[in-house]
Amino acid sequence: MTTTWPQGLPRTLDYPTGSIADLLAGSAHAFGDRTALIDGDDRLSYAELYERALRIAQGLREQGIAPGDAVAVHLPNSIWFTAAYYGILLAGAAVVPVNPAQPPLALRRQLDDSDTVAVFTHPAVARALSEAVIGSRAVRLVCVTPTTAAAPGPAGNLAAVAFPVTTVAFDALMKAEPAPATGVGGDAVAHLAFTGGTTGVPKAVRVLHRNLITNVLQVACWRSAAVPSADERGRILLRHVPAARNPHHIPLAAATGISVAPLFHGMGMVSQSVFVAAGITVKVFGRFDAARYLDTIEEMGVHAISGSPALCHALLSVPGARERDLSSVRVVSSGSAPINPAVVTELSGIFPNAVVSDGYGLTEATMGVAISPLDSAIPRPAGSTGLVLFDTEVEIRQPDRTTPVPPGERGEVWVRGPQVTAGYHGHPELTAEQYMGGWLRTGDLGTLDERGWLSLVGRAKDMLIYKGYNVYPGPLENILREHPAVAQASVVGRPHMEHGEIPVAFVVLRTEADVSASDEDLIAYVAERVAPYQRVRDVVIVEELPLSATGKILKTELRRRAADS
Repeated sequence: MTTTWPQGLPRTLDYPTGSIADLLAGSAHAFGDRTALIDGDDRLSYAELYERALRIAQGLREQGIAPGDAVAVHLPNSIWFTAAYYGILLAGAAVVPVNPAQPPLALRRQLDDSDTVAVFTHPAVARALSEAVIGSRAVRLVCVTPTTAAAPGPAGNLAAVAFPVTTVAFDALMKAEPAPATGVGGDAVAHLAFTGGTTGVPKAVRVLHRNLITNVLQVACWRSAAVPSADERGRILLRHVPAARNPHHIPLAAATGISVAPLFHGMGMVSQSVFVAAGITVKVFGRFDAARYLDTIEEMGVHAISGSPALCHALLSVPGARERDLSSVRVVSSGSAPINPAVVTELSGIFPNAVVSDGYGLTEATMGVAISPLDSAIPRPAGSTGLVLFDTEVEIRQPDRTTPVPPGERGEVWVRGPQVTAGYHGHPELTAEQYMGGWLRTGDLGTLDERGWLSLVGRAKDMLIYKGYNVYPGPLENILREHPAVAQASVVGRPHMEHGEIPVAFVVLRTEADVSASDEDLIAYVAERVAPYQRVRDVVIVEELPLSATGKILKTELRRRAADS
């Protein structure tokens, strides 16, 4: 039982019966005139977003899309990604988010694995889709969205792309007369969301409607110090808990934010509805540019920002960042990977009025499992990812998969809660390996202390064995990042004939640092701070670490480099 808890917030929520359609309807009703999305000169109010989604839903029905059908979103970040996303859900279909940058063969595999029947695409990526659709088992409809400031068209004067299936323009789809949203049950599939695929072929996670609405409300209520309710028409709304609020909580219908995380990824996609629940005005970003990002914060008086540790490092590296007026920011949310305590301190230097809130989640748990409280008065252990959310349980277990370890000891993280999803689409054997008795085996290694703080030390598969000792990359990476010359670090194992595996660190140095460091310096720096068996045996200094589209370090690529070096 968590003993630390934000003052005034209940430990459990009373979740209204309903779906994301009811949440969007509630926001359109409560603050319909408020701007929901900004993408260059394109803007949508909450009422307009809801109306566009209803039109898209009806347009899909008229094109033969039925409840339960899988519809892919093959789009870069833009205002129309969000409109298409809600249109699919309001039609009773399942959203299949796919990375728009992947090559045709990988895209075709995902379309086939998810039994996708229709795809929303964009002119800049349409050619890859046209190749992927050839030979696809089920795709019969393609809808092409307009370009926007966040999602410009392809470079050069390319010929229009032809598809071997029915094609409809997005504008034509939106000419349909809006009709009521299709009713869905809680056990209907909302998303077929592919895992990141950093260690293998991606698998589609079956996110049910009850998983989605519950996790959205868990995260939104935590960040806004609120509780959910429903009106007489079933529209879902949030209301503040006055006793729980502080200046860092996101005020309802009074805050601005920036959307920069890839919307095809779980965090970006689910966060859309967290923004909707709180009535946030969101500036949609396409290609990330750190200086332009800070410009936007100053121009719009942005209240809340979020991103990966890689994004945070990029912001800290902008020349003159500390001289800017970034005082409007009250919360900096970090996800996708643990954030180093030293980086938290640096972020506080450029965002003087903000609390830095780390979080932990995974696609198999919809999005969120644990989040740091937005209360600077609550002491936070260094390196912790936060407290476990409402109505969620975490156990740290031994390798036997059943025995919990004592508080503070390391083991594998297991999660149980209403956000835990229904397994992998078409892979019952993999589902049986990860989902057991209502619990989700995350594959992450961590600790849970007596006060309820969850900390991660790495992935179970990332742990390496040196001379019979378990060596965890996470603590070594944190030590390296504390060195004043180090910007980023990642530790992997290199096979060794005598010792099994040896720890190898890949390091990116700070370009603006006042001190320098060689590989020998960094090996010695770590050796002074760990037991002999934990020492880093080799350091490779690189210009950048390989990252996925969501900012996660691609350790499979680093293991390959380590083995080859």
